[in-house]
Amino acid sequence: MAVVSEETTQICSHCDRAIPLSNIDLHFAHCSRNLERCKVCGDMIPKKHAEEHFLNTHAPVACSLCSETMEREILAIHKGENCPQRIVTCEFCEFPLPAIDLAEHQEVCGNRTELCSLCNKYIRLRERYNHENRCTGVPDDIVGTSRDVRPAERGQGAQRRPPPEFSKKRFLFTIAITGIAVILGSLLFQRKPENNQMN
Repeated sequence: MAVVSEETTQICSHCDRAIPLSNIDLHFAHCSRNLERCKVCGDMIPKKHAEEHFLNTHAPVACSLCSETMEREILAIHKGENCPQRIVTCEFCEFPLPAIDLAEHQEVCGNRTELCSLCNKYIRLRERYNHENRCTGVPDDIVGTSRDVRPAERGQGAQRRPPPEFSKKRFLFTIAITGIAVILGSLLFQRKPENNQMN
């Protein structure tokens, strides 16, 4: 197979491709009649598919999640990485929620505490990873919050006051008052429509 040298080619003024000199006239006639350059990306596109190319590749589209308008080419990246309404999961509780709400959710969620099974201390979820790496499994002798103290140790300190007893009479009285309020309310609401019908 003979290699075409640079001297035997010519650049087509329509598509800017090197064409063998012997075919340049035929190529140019075909090229200028059937192809056009895309004004956005510069690719040569068949004229009959130019509108389809623009609509499928370059036409602005709206994100179905946030309604932001962008080129179709970047829509997938936007939905996967940038869209504020894309669904992400909380690193602490793995709850799925929109990305725009993640920071506020994790601020609250990360402040929740869980009991460390090794040292029996309550640890914030945001500090759990660092705590697990440092935890020796031995409880600290330093007195922390009341939640950090074991039930056996709690008995040695000040006694908690027992919760007040809820009397049975008070409970029945509350139920009776609630029942009367419901009956009166239903009677009042039944009479209102009758008054409106008379007017």
